[in-house]
Amino acid sequence: MTARRKHPIKATIPPGPAASARALVRAPLRFVAAWTARISLGILAAYLALIVLYDVLDPPTTFTMWSEKQRLGKLDQEWTDFEDIAPVMARSVVAAEDANFCTHWGFDMGAIRQAIDKGANRGASTLSQQVTKNVFLWQGRSWLRKALEALLTPAVEAVWTKRRILEVYLNVAEFGEGVFGVNAAAFHYFRTTPAKLTPRQAALLAAVLPDPKDRNAARPSRYVSKRANQIADGAATIKADGRADCFSR
Repeated sequence: MTARRKHPIKATIPPGPAASARALVRAPLRFVAAWTARISLGILAAYLALIVLYDVLDPPTTFTMWSEKQRLGKLDQEWTDFEDIAPVMARSVVAAEDANFCTHWGFDMGAIRQAIDKGANRGASTLSQQVTKNVFLWQGRSWLRKALEALLTPAVEAVWTKRRILEVYLNVAEFGEGVFGVNAAAFHYFRTTPAKLTPRQAALLAAVLPDPKDRNAARPSRYVSKRANQIADGAATIKADGRADCFSR
């Protein structure tokens, strides 16, 4: 009878102090990482839900409008549907801020490359990016805000039509201190309604957008007046060459 070979019993060596310390560190790190991922996904899901919601409902306010109301005590803003805004106003804003609005998917790569080459801080931000920042985020140049803007802008482009993006922009953009949206701007500067804006008035309103607190559409400086002339020409150009077709009626 052949004797069975006995396998040696392996002794279990308890972990040393260094291994125990690493285990104690890894456990809370894994916990924090898991909850960070869950919170990040929850925030992203909330943003996506708002994007879908605001495709059919008008945003009630923005962070900039809220903060300005706290500072000033009141704001002048009233929503106006796209159909009640003069078409030349929409074309003027596109010509001034984002001439390739109808041809890009949220980011104008050509403008971005030009801005990088020139070392410019302004000029590469599309209307889609500005709407995303104004409606869902906050002002500022932090990397977090820029990262969220980069994530959310394609979602806005995917869910909203170009016309909806422009409609929201025209209603939340700042045109002066405490003056938000084209309705308030049309009355504040020209005592008229968005539907009755002339090409010159529309171009002047678009010209104040880069610096609304220091520019005045009713009493334009020489620079603002010259810029308005350029915008008026640009608005006529994009109408003629088809770059306004995606939002024209």
